[in-house]
Amino acid sequence: MGDDRSLSVDDPAAVHYDDEERPARELGGRVGMGVAVVAAGAGVFTLWQVFRPLAQGSQFYLIIFLAVTLPLIFIAYRSRGRSKPEPTWSDWILCGAAVVACLYPINPFGGGYDGFLDRQALLAPADVAFGAVLLILVVEAARRTTGLALPIVCIAFLAYGYYGGLLPQNWPIAHAGLDFAQIVDALYNSGSGFYGTPLDVAASYIVLFTIYGAVLDLSGASRFFVDLSVAAFRKSRSAAGRTAVAAGFLLGTVSGSGTATAVSVGAVTWPMLRRAGYPPEQAGGMLAAAGVGAILSPPTLGAAAFIVAEYLDVSYLTVLGWAMIPTLLYYLGILLAVEIDVRRFGVRAVDMPATSAWRLLSRFGYHFSSLILIVVLLAIGESATRSVVWATLLAVALSFLDRRARLTPARLFSALAAGVRGVLPVVAVCAAAGVITAITTKTGLGAQLASLLVNGAQAVTGNPRAVLALTVVLAAVALSVLGLAVPVTASFIIGWVIIGPALLGLGVGAPAAAMFVFYYSVLSEVTPPTALAAVGASAITGGRTIPTMWQALKYALPAFLAPIAFVLTDRGEYLLARGPVGGIVWTTVSAGLAVLGLAVATGGWVPGVGRAGVASRVLGAVAGLALLYLDPVAFGIGVAALVVAALLAALSGRGKGSEERPTVTGGLACDES
Repeated sequence: MGDDRSLSVDDPAAVHYDDEERPARELGGRVGMGVAVVAAGAGVFTLWQVFRPLAQGSQFYLIIFLAVTLPLIFIAYRSRGRSKPEPTWSDWILCGAAVVACLYPINPFGGGYDGFLDRQALLAPADVAFGAVLLILVVEAARRTTGLALPIVCIAFLAYGYYGGLLPQNWPIAHAGLDFAQIVDALYNSGSGFYGTPLDVAASYIVLFTIYGAVLDLSGASRFFVDLSVAAFRKSRSAAGRTAVAAGFLLGTVSGSGTATAVSVGAVTWPMLRRAGYPPEQAGGMLAAAGVGAILSPPTLGAAAFIVAEYLDVSYLTVLGWAMIPTLLYYLGILLAVEIDVRRFGVRAVDMPATSAWRLLSRFGYHFSSLILIVVLLAIGESATRSVVWATLLAVALSFLDRRARLTPARLFSALAAGVRGVLPVVAVCAAAGVITAITTKTGLGAQLASLLVNGAQAVTGNPRAVLALTVVLAAVALSVLGLAVPVTASFIIGWVIIGPALLGLGVGAPAAAMFVFYYSVLSEVTPPTALAAVGASAITGGRTIPTMWQALKYALPAFLAPIAFVLTDRGEYLLARGPVGGIVWTTVSAGLAVLGLAVATGGWVPGVGRAGVASRVLGAVAGLALLYLDPVAFGIGVAALVVAALLAALSGRGKGSEERPTVTGGLACDES
């Protein structure tokens, strides 16, 4: 970014990770150029669709979009981790089959697209055959991009749809059974299968935001956000940790990808963290937790946020408003953990570059313009799709203010191609999720499982409030476990069709229920043993993967209980900025104090006081739980518990005569206790 861009410690090669994907092939030569041309063409097509939608309707557009993106997956992603780096003959066969199977519904023979729609529920044998081929291809695409877990879930749902009629009919989840043609019809020729809401969101919203993110990245915005974070905290002893967290937040506003943010920030800030005395695992955990917050950070939340807006039929700006306070609470928890670790482990101050934040803002602050434009356009009623397109065009124009980052036609072509390639794993996930939603819709499984969840809670207690609390805890555990196996987007979709009805049936508002499911789907990204953000961060720091995952969980743990407040009390929706201003303010303060109490419990330190003993940590946990109940009486109990915890910590420190001084050996911080 011009001559002033000298803050970064390292200048690593660009490394791209995505929460929904396994590493893609590095394609070069004619194959790489061919993929780039097709991807860029798809990008232009999606941009054109925003202003000149196809007359045949949205499903027709989705058919074409899938016909372009699904074949690219078989070229861009390996069949196995150790297979050849270049596409094999089998990859090309699958690519061709994907083109044919996707375009079959709009072929001019057999009545064309209208004729295909007219055959709904009465598919011809050829329709069933091509639908079966597409089903196999979608499941294989999901396997290549995400691993085995999601395909196994899809196969389990297919088996349930086909064999469910053989279950004892007195079982709650039994149904009449579906034959294979009915299953293919639900997937191939309906609005709830491959071409349902998940793929619609990917093709209409997410791809536009990935193109926007690629444009911002190539225009120098990503590096500016990291440099600004470095400059803002250069005089503080906790500057290295604060920089990593702040950079994660700023980069997350344009990334929407936890793993990509963790890796990008880590590549720049890890040398500073290492010099400050952070062990690799601890630094990796911090980077992973800060990166996962990218999926919660407005104005470009993760893919699941767009699905929230579609499912609830609200504007994307509304979802952004719901996410504001939870995002602040999440990063508050991480910042408190950073400050506690600085004092517990004797983190050293490091020499930071001398460039001032104000100088950077005056020279490169224009990078915030497109982000602001999105919010302004949404606020005046513009659609999310048009808003992001106008913001993308503004970012392209502003790139010419920096001679090193000008988006010339060649670089703009690269941005379009990179944006579409970045959405490929999301396309695979969303198309595969159509299998789950279609089977759930056809069999009524969602309502039945929701009933089982509530009945299980009612078997323990008959108190309505206790039933809700137990259901919420069970739902949180289920979502956390589900997130271990499948990506965030798929985790939200499955959680919403199964857990959503249970919460709604207990009187929880739809916004609170949706954000509860969304929040826990996101937090599963820092839950061992499959925390992808921690895996990416450990690759940067060189730390051990599993300990890095546990460190990431420690940093994010204070925020894990916050979503429960959304649904447990009537005031929970205040945390989603829904309600009177006074109520929103006091519940936010209460939740912030709750995060502080939980940080004391997990970190073993009372900020501004000193080391917390067992009693202080227990009182911190009690305070956190009480304050999250968002009740005036509970608020008083929580504040009192926090005060007592601080007093005990102060008395304990005075009794020892002086503050314990940790030692730092060999660049690693060691706690003497």
